[in-house]
Amino acid sequence: MNQTPASSPDPFMERPPEPAQPRQQYVVRLPSQPPTMTYALIGVTVFFYILQMIASAFFPLSAYGIDQVTSLGARISQNIYNGELWRLITPIFLHGSIPHIFFNMYALLSIGTLIERHFGRTRFLLLYFLAGFSGNVLSFLFTQGYSVGASTSIFGLIAAEAILFYQNRKLFGSHARQAIGNAVFIIAINLFLGLAPSIDNWGHIGGLIGGAIFAWFAAPKWITVGMPPEFSLQDERESREVSIGVALVLLIFGGLTAWALMFGG
Repeated sequence: MNQTPASSPDPFMERPPEPAQPRQQYVVRLPSQPPTMTYALIGVTVFFYILQMIASAFFPLSAYGIDQVTSLGARISQNIYNGELWRLITPIFLHGSIPHIFFNMYALLSIGTLIERHFGRTRFLLLYFLAGFSGNVLSFLFTQGYSVGASTSIFGLIAAEAILFYQNRKLFGSHARQAIGNAVFIIAINLFLGLAPSIDNWGHIGGLIGGAIFAWFAAPKWITVGMPPEFSLQDERESREVSIGVALVLLIFGGLTAWALMFGG
């Protein structure tokens, strides 16, 4: 009978597990620009609010019981029917109180910086003004009295954030799902709060729709380029698609405005 020498390894003994290989890490650099337009919009909006406070303190109030600056720029539907079409844009620079402007500017700082870094300055400004225009159009069609505030544009930014992560969900994975969920939650909560009588929810809905339409065609579509371990993202979105997004928003909401001016009033 052959015996295994004591110095020989036991052939039935399990081999010790091989040391785990360290997981290789890759770096993906997101394209970004300093959010200078976000800061500029905040500065301009605060400047106009200071003018509103000065006008309220030193000049007689208008027929609506509001200061002269607000009276000149607020969304007042009857004035729009009379041809004052600038009121479909100017309300985004006006606010009704310090808490009103504070929360809107905080939201603009929080969301706008992210959107501008990824969309770039031109697309960000287009998004901001198109969403504001869309929101004020629905407000013009469905509400009375007057309204002011940047929330029409901010709802468009939130919609654009959700679409940005949805269209790049393969790249961001679970982070995309979390970001989309957060955006949907914020939209739902604010639309619910907008049911209060003093809040112009139609403006919020219009900004949401207009921002979503534009972002669907204009949000960055990223692919990874480079060599491991470091990659960067390249935007494949064509300028033609951005132009389509602009045209669609203007066609839909401009058409609604034209229809109302011809047959409403």
